[in-house]
Amino acid sequence: MSGHSKFANIKHKKERNDAAKGKIFTILGREIAVAVKEGGADPANNSKLAAVVAKAKANNMPNDTIERGIKKAAGDANSVNYEVVTYEGYGPSGTAIIVNALTDNRNRTASNVRNAFTKGSGSIGTSGCVSYMFDEKGQIIIDKEECKLDADDIMMTALDAGAEDFAEEEDSYEIVTTPEAFNDVRIAIENAKVPMASAEVTMIPQTYVTLSDENDIKKINRILDLLDEDDDVQAVYHNWDMPDED
Repeated sequence: MSGHSKFANIKHKKERNDAAKGKIFTILGREIAVAVKEGGADPANNSKLAAVVAKAKANNMPNDTIERGIKKAAGDANSVNYEVVTYEGYGPSGTAIIVNALTDNRNRTASNVRNAFTKGSGSIGTSGCVSYMFDEKGQIIIDKEECKLDADDIMMTALDAGAEDFAEEEDSYEIVTTPEAFNDVRIAIENAKVPMASAEVTMIPQTYVTLSDENDIKKINRILDLLDEDDDVQAVYHNWDMPDED
C-alpha cells in the first residue's frame, strides 16, 4: 500500500468537493435516485441506498436534503433514466485510472471523459485494461481528531462486524471490508457513534505509481481536474501515489 496517509487524500478530495458542494450533492442525488429505483425507498431494506446515505452523510449532506432526495426519487422513479458506465485508461507514466459515471447521454459522457484523458496526454483503454490492478473493497476512513474511542475499541467493533483489516495511521484509522460486508461494518461503526470521514465501496490499487517528473504531475492533475468538473462523473480511482498536502 501507499506509504503516505490515506486521510491526506481524503482531505484533499473533500477540499476540492467543498469548493463545488453543489456538484457533490448533484452526484449524490443521482446515486440516491438510482438506488431508490433499483431497491426501493427504505434504506433498511435497500443496502445500496443505505450505502449511498452513509456516503452522503460523510460528505456533510444535510439529513433533510437526503430525505427529500429519497422522497423525490420514490415519487418520480419512472423518470430516472441514468445509465451506469465505466471507463478505464492510462495517465502519464502508465498510471491507471478508472472513471465511474451516471449519465442520461452516453455519447456526451464518453466524449467528455475522452477529452479529459487527451488533454492530460492520457488515453482511454478497453474494458478491463486497468481494473485488474485494483481490488473492490469497502473502505471506511476515520479522522482521529473527530473520534473519541480508542483504536482497540474501534478495531474490535469493526472486526466483530466482519471487517477484513484495520490500520492505524498518524492522523486516521482505516477499515477495509469486502463489498458484501461493508454495510454491516458501516452500521456497526455508525451505532458506535464514530464519525466517518469517508465510507464507501471503492477501488483500492494493489500497487501505487510515484510520479517524479513535474510535467507528468501537471498532466495527471489536468486529467483529474477535468473529470472532477464533469457532472456525469461519479467517482475516479487511480494508482498515483499522491504526495501529502499541508
